[in-house]
Amino acid sequence: MKIFIGADHRGYEMKGFLKDWMLGLKSEIMDCGAEEFNPDDDYVDYATKVANSVVSCQLSVVSRGIVICGSGVGVCVVANKVKGIRCGLGLNTEQVRATRKDDDINVLALASDFVEVEEAKKMVQVFLETDFFAEERYVRRLEKISELEIQKHTGESG
Repeated sequence: MKIFIGADHRGYEMKGFLKDWMLGLKSEIMDCGAEEFNPDDDYVDYATKVANSVVSCQLSVVSRGIVICGSGVGVCVVANKVKGIRCGLGLNTEQVRATRKDDDINVLALASDFVEVEEAKKMVQVFLETDFFAEERYVRRLEKISELEIQKHTGESG
């Protein structure tokens, strides 16, 4: 599995802790920035890079993304603007498990101002280890989301 991780200045420290911890996992870790602490950077840049990387990689290898900012919401909104991304804001391990099983999220957003690093590690572990439960109703719902993305990009209305 290839894991892309990115964070702005508010998530920079958490990204470093998570990245070091994930190096022990059997996955390839790709750092999408920030490469240094910059209090004037924009979460949009890093969330976009992670989301685009996950989408471009999906055809050749299983890939997931982790995006981090202070509230987690900004990076979540940005990632979800990229066609093919289903990003969820991680609240706790059970919620993350449910979003992987039911919604097949491929990007996890974390709120560095509200989540401790140890809890973030647990959520990331669940995010990486939980498989999508491809029951008909879940697949049907994801197909409807894909249709919305097609409509958005073609200008069609449903």
